[in-house]
Amino acid sequence: MRDEGDRVPVVLLVGGTSETGPLASAIMARGLAVLISTATDAPLDLPEGARRRWGRLDAEGLVELCRAEDIRALVDAGHPFAVELHESIREAARLSGLPMLRFLRAGAGLEGVEGIHWATDHEEAARVAFGFGCPVMLTTGSRNLAPYVRASRETGLPLYARVLDHEESLKSCREAGLPDSALIAMRGPFDLETNRRHLRETGAGVLVSKESGEAGGLDAKLEAARLEGVQMVLIRRPGDGCGLSFDELTCQLSEILHC
Repeated sequence: MRDEGDRVPVVLLVGGTSETGPLASAIMARGLAVLISTATDAPLDLPEGARRRWGRLDAEGLVELCRAEDIRALVDAGHPFAVELHESIREAARLSGLPMLRFLRAGAGLEGVEGIHWATDHEEAARVAFGFGCPVMLTTGSRNLAPYVRASRETGLPLYARVLDHEESLKSCREAGLPDSALIAMRGPFDLETNRRHLRETGAGVLVSKESGEAGGLDAKLEAARLEGVQMVLIRRPGDGCGLSFDELTCQLSEILHC
């Protein structure tokens, strides 16, 4: 146990998803302080008392931040598909000698479900999606757009992308060659009716998504595609699938930091 005069241990929570706020609240409820690090300044619903900084950091940048803020542990709560971020956090933990815990968002359990066309990466997803011969609506974010833009040009089929209404996202789309007229710039989560409306407005016959789980709004996308008669292309999660549940993570943090 800490002496009464000891400083409250600070946890660096690297995230930016819908789970970031609830995770921060749960960690703080364990008597810990939280510094949240996100790539952009996009709005997040965060608990009172949680500090936040933004801007992309590599492993060395994370190590410097940990030293400056006297961080006692790292929590990787990045998006399941943020491969580079996960690698940077692991390397930062190694370099700094700090404990690191990774939050694993629950999967949707859709393997073997009829009507879903699986892809292992964006290149394959683009080939599958544009192979149906109809417009494609992309809901995988503003990165990795090149395969879809290329396939759209090669086939002459329209491509629409739903991305975060943030200048960084919009800039990525323009650099990839997507005009503003092909963008749906909004911040989720998106319910069933919103997904259905976007499919109808774009005239899309194919919806592309990552296997982002219920927290990523996947259930609403799947049902919208079914109701609108739209093909669903899903990209499998990368990595080994190792990580902790919400409760497991907060309990282990408490044990590690002797709270």
